[in-house]
Amino acid sequence: MALMLTIDIPPLRLTHARVSLSLRVVPNSPHLSASSGHSHGMVNGQKALELCGHSPDGRQLSPLTSPLLYDAGCVRTDDEDEVRRKRFPTDRAYFIAKELLTTERTYLKDLEVVTVSFQSAVGQDEATPDSLKNTVLSSFEPLHKFHEGFLREVEQRLALWEGRSNAHIKGDYQRIGDVMLKNLQGLKPLTANLHKQSEVLLELEKACRASRRLEGLCRDFELQKVCYVPLNVFILRPLHRLGHYKQILERLCKHYPATHVDFRDCRAALADVSEVVEQLQGSLIKMENFQKLLELKKDLIGLDNLVVPGREFIRLGCLSKLSGKGLQQRMFFLFNDVILYTSRGMMANNQFKVHGQLLLHGMTIRESEDEWGVPHAFTLVGQQQSVVVAASSLMEMEKWMDDIQVAIDTVKTSNGPSSDLLTSSLIDIKCPEDSSAEAESEDDITASLTSLERPTPHRGNTMVHVCWHRNTSVSMVDFSIAVENQLSGNLLRKFKNSNGWQKLWVVFTNFSLFFYKSHQDDYPLASLPLLGYSVTIPSESENIHKEYVFKLHFKSHVYYFRSESEYTFERWMEVIRSVTVPSSSARVLNSKESHLH
Repeated sequence: MALMLTIDIPPLRLTHARVSLSLRVVPNSPHLSASSGHSHGMVNGQKALELCGHSPDGRQLSPLTSPLLYDAGCVRTDDEDEVRRKRFPTDRAYFIAKELLTTERTYLKDLEVVTVSFQSAVGQDEATPDSLKNTVLSSFEPLHKFHEGFLREVEQRLALWEGRSNAHIKGDYQRIGDVMLKNLQGLKPLTANLHKQSEVLLELEKACRASRRLEGLCRDFELQKVCYVPLNVFILRPLHRLGHYKQILERLCKHYPATHVDFRDCRAALADVSEVVEQLQGSLIKMENFQKLLELKKDLIGLDNLVVPGREFIRLGCLSKLSGKGLQQRMFFLFNDVILYTSRGMMANNQFKVHGQLLLHGMTIRESEDEWGVPHAFTLVGQQQSVVVAASSLMEMEKWMDDIQVAIDTVKTSNGPSSDLLTSSLIDIKCPEDSSAEAESEDDITASLTSLERPTPHRGNTMVHVCWHRNTSVSMVDFSIAVENQLSGNLLRKFKNSNGWQKLWVVFTNFSLFFYKSHQDDYPLASLPLLGYSVTIPSESENIHKEYVFKLHFKSHVYYFRSESEYTFERWMEVIRSVTVPSSSARVLNSKESHLH
């Protein structure tokens, strides 16, 4: 029964570029935020601003048809595509190795966010304690130096593999296992640095609590375009990267026969990296939960001490709460000891105001669709109050009810955080739960999206806000899967009614696609949050007539993306499907997609 809301991000302002009349107009292009050359009003480097140009009919241009993302150098012709295909290798192992290259490029850029950008913006300030400076330097500088060398070796090997060198005997170079084995063994002495990532996270949080100035510096840094995901995500990147190496080596070992020249090195490298991943897994799980609590703390007001020992995040998302005034959209947060319900504030910072809490201890849950005549409704019966809520779909209701029931069962036997901790920390926010000021219509929500254009810094495009506008939810399990499914590489992009294909460097991370002109760029020019989208393949009636094309669609919004090989097509479909809504068409394979299985 909950309203389905779209998040129509306002158009771009590109002050450095001239708008060409040849650009295709896509009015109200959905869910895209774009980085301008200024930091004001930006969210993790992603800001939606007005375009300085319009189409002949006065409509504003779509972010992804902006001059910064659309010029002659970016458009790939079919002839060029054919030449490229004939020149480069077609072996699956080559494309697996190429994924190592493309994702390593992104990883090195992510390390530089900490070693270069953060150090320059925050690390040199007198408000930053020496202990934090030293922890960051000792943890990240050696890793950055190591991965610079590793990336050079991978680039050199791929150049030889592709024949872009003077080497006459290519056979010795059509492998990657030896390069990975050598470098993963070289990474072992730096394992201590990987254990320090948790220290960096803890040291940064401690320092920010002690210094308002440092807290402000970090907040301002997260608004810079280079910090395209939350800062804490960058800090945990080294731990996540090991898992990516493991996946790549697993694919190579599965692809190669045991007699292949590269198999033994790949298997040895896989054993090495698996050992390190296993050692760090316990620490990683704890740090990911800690990082998520810190992020949620920034999105909530009316609450203190969200981050306490023993508290675990489980799920966040939209539910409609039944009150005397009917159903009202609320954002719910499920932890292992409590459920918080909130509404989105209309102030510039776009934070969510906490209205109340339901302790899990002694709670029961039941379906109540028939009782209230509301589709997908269920009731949370607490010791002090009961709340009736409705999900946007049967699937959403089942996700919430399953997670809440497991949490209720677990709290009976666990020693989680004291229920008093959160109860005593609720701040008087002086706004009645069901006051008319809190009720928002769909028109109000749409109108309030212009708040993204406000010049004051705020957090208006975080995962919490995306869930609010797409009327959906995500769990900690979803976040963990998203971390495992990061991907980078070139894709050709086409709009529904456009003719040409535009070449872009695309990074998939944090439930979103981030778009760059090339892998050398320091920050993305636009982004597309994928929650709520479906990924399918084009039908015959769409007249795409190209290989390895997938289609992203949400309501009337459609994007086509074209990959370079069967392997890369499979990988993009796999990672995007991990965060998108399954549809009936996505589950039914036709002849075009049969090669996936």
